[in-house]
Amino acid sequence: MYIADLHIHSKYSRATSRDGDAPHLDLWARRKGIGLLGTGDFTHPAWRAELTEMLEEAEEGLYRLRDEYRLPCETAGDTPRFVVSGEISTIYKRSGKTRKVHHVILLPGLEAAEALSHRLEAIGNLHSDGRPILGLDSRDLLEITLDCCPQAIFIPAHIWTPHFSLFGAFSDFSTLEECYGDLSGHIHALETGLSSDPPMNRRLSMLDRYLLVSNSDAHSPAKLGREANVLEGAPSYPALRRALETGEGLHGTVEFYPEEGKYHLDGHRRCQCCLEPAETAALGGRCPVCGRALTVGVLSRVEQLADRAAPAPLPKPFESLIPLPEVLADCLGAGPASKRVQETYISLIRRLGPEMCILRELDPADIEREAGFAVAEGVRRMRAGQVIRKAGYDGEYGVISLFAPGELEMLSGQTSLLGPAAPAARAKPRARAAAPAPAPAPEAVPDPAPAPNPEQDAAIRTQAACTAVIAGPGTGKTRTLVSRIAWLIEHEGVSPNRITAVTFTRQAAAEMLERLTDRLGKKAVRGLTVGTFHAICLGLVPPRPFISRAQALETVKTLLDEHGERLSPAEALRLLSLYKNGLRKRTPAVSALPAWLPDAYDSRLGELGLRDLDGLMLEALEVDVSGRRGFTCLLVDEFQDINPVQHALIAHWSKAGQSLFVIGDPDQAIYGFRGADADCFARLLSQKADAQVMRLTRNYRSTPQVLALAARVISKNPGGERVLIPTRPDGAKVRAVQAPDPLSEGIWIAREIARMAGGVDMLDAQHMAREAARPFSDIAVLCRTRRQLEQIETCLAHDSIPCVIYGRDAFLEDAAVQGALGFFASLTDPQDAPSLTACLTALWRVPAPLCQRAAAALSQSAGEADRPAFLRRELSDFSPLAPWLDAAEALFPRMAREKPRRLLDALCVLAGLKGRAVEHLLSTAVFFSTMGGLLDTLRSGEEADIRRASGAGYQSGAVRLMTLHGAKGLEFPVVFLAGVTKGALPLERETLPADAAEERRLYFVGITRAREELIVSCGGEPSAFFAEIPGEREAVRSRPRPVRMEQLSLF
Repeated sequence: MYIADLHIHSKYSRATSRDGDAPHLDLWARRKGIGLLGTGDFTHPAWRAELTEMLEEAEEGLYRLRDEYRLPCETAGDTPRFVVSGEISTIYKRSGKTRKVHHVILLPGLEAAEALSHRLEAIGNLHSDGRPILGLDSRDLLEITLDCCPQAIFIPAHIWTPHFSLFGAFSDFSTLEECYGDLSGHIHALETGLSSDPPMNRRLSMLDRYLLVSNSDAHSPAKLGREANVLEGAPSYPALRRALETGEGLHGTVEFYPEEGKYHLDGHRRCQCCLEPAETAALGGRCPVCGRALTVGVLSRVEQLADRAAPAPLPKPFESLIPLPEVLADCLGAGPASKRVQETYISLIRRLGPEMCILRELDPADIEREAGFAVAEGVRRMRAGQVIRKAGYDGEYGVISLFAPGELEMLSGQTSLLGPAAPAARAKPRARAAAPAPAPAPEAVPDPAPAPNPEQDAAIRTQAACTAVIAGPGTGKTRTLVSRIAWLIEHEGVSPNRITAVTFTRQAAAEMLERLTDRLGKKAVRGLTVGTFHAICLGLVPPRPFISRAQALETVKTLLDEHGERLSPAEALRLLSLYKNGLRKRTPAVSALPAWLPDAYDSRLGELGLRDLDGLMLEALEVDVSGRRGFTCLLVDEFQDINPVQHALIAHWSKAGQSLFVIGDPDQAIYGFRGADADCFARLLSQKADAQVMRLTRNYRSTPQVLALAARVISKNPGGERVLIPTRPDGAKVRAVQAPDPLSEGIWIAREIARMAGGVDMLDAQHMAREAARPFSDIAVLCRTRRQLEQIETCLAHDSIPCVIYGRDAFLEDAAVQGALGFFASLTDPQDAPSLTACLTALWRVPAPLCQRAAAALSQSAGEADRPAFLRRELSDFSPLAPWLDAAEALFPRMAREKPRRLLDALCVLAGLKGRAVEHLLSTAVFFSTMGGLLDTLRSGEEADIRRASGAGYQSGAVRLMTLHGAKGLEFPVVFLAGVTKGALPLERETLPADAAEERRLYFVGITRAREELIVSCGGEPSAFFAEIPGEREAVRSRPRPVRMEQLSLF
């Protein structure tokens, strides 16, 4: 038999010892007598690299430390084995509740660890903590693990811990099936945790079919083995898996006395209030001192779920032990970390052997000869369970004593062996006049569904040929637009193929179509057109590939060089875009564009057989739509966002139609840099004299406190009084937080988000527990610029808080990223020679003549059943093309069935692609199910369509990071409006004067994204906008990022 401790942590986890490296873990395993040790933290890349260097293969699936790294040890024994292991924390929202569950995963080798970590890296940050936090459903984590490594062993960790476990009071799952759903059958073992033991777990009949395992969850090598498993047979990974899935080879477990665990009883540590389950129930779960919610401990939770008064017979034996340093401390009257105890400990294991042998096997007489009567008697009592127990609660460890005060002197007659001070009695509830009443339940939030309000109903039923609906934030614009389309179909008898609805993002189009389908059914909406301007225009013009940015820059550079112009290609492209979007008069900078360039550029695009996005809409303006039925009823969402060309398109499309319905809000016109302005409604009314104007004023989104600030802000812009009538009950006041610099602001935001989530680990949870923790997905951080977001992303990543970043990043312009996208774009469309050229030049440095040769062959392969084989026949003589041919042969057959992330992973291996930009591309790919969808969105999607994860391939919970522009049209329960500093909001640039009215509208948009809580912060000198917030400011001290916490080693 041998001892196995499978759940530990390395120095790369938070709050761990600096000695948590492979040599010290090996040393302490030998001191303890542990034969098999989990590596812990396999997800951390630096730890995996250390393990790869320091470990060598032993039995199948196991490793041992290389001889050159082994530290000298005071006791002889077998060489410990390592099995790859790790713990993953998942924090997510399910059924309206925030769930926090930890999981232990064992793997058959470091290669499996590398593969699974690669998959998980697309979902969350694996670099800042050895125990990563993922905003991922537990069931989905199990699915990913099994999909990546079917031989993995997946164990719910410390299943009763209040804050982070399967059955913990705060996660609130009552059955394993609630948590893991259809994959519950893949769970075979449960980890009991320090605060419970097998008899407590066997009071639940639903756990009878599961094996119970115990592990130390050690954060320092000296804590190894405080709980462990006793295994039989020869060690190997298959044998371990068999033992943990069938029980064959699992002899039993070594347990803490559960009272010593720091969550055994209920309580509130701050008030020194510790309670039995019955006392907690009598108090309604409230602290009798302060009235706040108690931390409900393990025993209470077991009592809540148990269906047996007494435990069922135990299928496996267990032993309750006390770590030897604590036994010595109790006997010697000194602290476990004292020099006297340390020296005695080392002396004993040198003379008697490893700790487990002393505690479990040695004859007490042998112990007495070497250590004296007190130690031998202490071990006897521990083995017999004759201990004095003071239970732990609310993060406070309990105390297990072997001797009552003064008892040692009486038993041994040795006055020098003083017993420990009398343990403090458990604090009794302090009397008070009356417990504070529980906080009232929040009022029900009004919902605009199912019946529209009178204002909405009038807009839905309008008979006017042109209707302009001015709708403030949160007034139900999308619902009104959807209901208008449904009304046309259901009550006006309009065929869906006569209706076109224009949105500004793909996400908005998909949501609108989904709502209509849910309401009317798939058949009823067949033929309906819902899409962005670009998507609708694509349906009107002949197909032609888009030019990539890389090739557009090269094309413009060539033209400028031919004409001897000194304008930079990037600036020329920007000015071309403004020119094509009708901004010649509004934007003076366009005058710097050479007059000949627009025509020359379009001509060159024609020669290449390409188009650009801006030219697409101009082409669509030339298409005669008078015979097209689809524009009979034209509806436009977010009308305030249109630019002059889009305005012309609306006029063009609606000319032959019967009705035009536009909806939007001039106070949310924030895209002036691309031609939108707040006068769009006035301009429409000047062109449509018979237009009917309607207003939506009832706000269903935000609390009165948020709307009061919004009204205060926007009232300073021209346009008269704005009316936004709140329908939600009062909420939290708007908070104004002032930090001395952006770093301090970012650190504070990260800590505040952790507090709102009830803490991201057990240390935080003890201090940050809230009445109701929020999931990360409830929270958004909005900034004026992407550079501000980068600082906050860094702070969130440091604290292991998962986040998703929205919008176009600079990584999309990276050559390797362009090359990777070009690889798949050219295989998707064999006529797309520019993408192939970008791929071959960026990834394999193929000369231009060979790029042309390859493009010709690829074009010819369009009709071939086996395209890679055709390309191989045509191009096998050209060695520079061999890597591309190999990659095409490997990946083309997989494109139809595999997701973009997996395809890109494979290409990165084949082409040796690395770097931050490539990582960002991979993190973006996880949001798409097809390669075509990814390519299309990156080519023509709006800001809100493009996401990059510090988190999510599955439906995951993560903090949203986005610019104020990217947040348009979205809403969140909690919004941090960050970086409201002088020069940032309103934005001040030397080369471009600020549009004060538009910057204020942008601020207004940010404020009105918040449903329940709004926190406005600045890092540095506050802007004029920040100064307008009424009330007190919360001050944040300037401080450097705190050093990583460490758990001190006992020795």
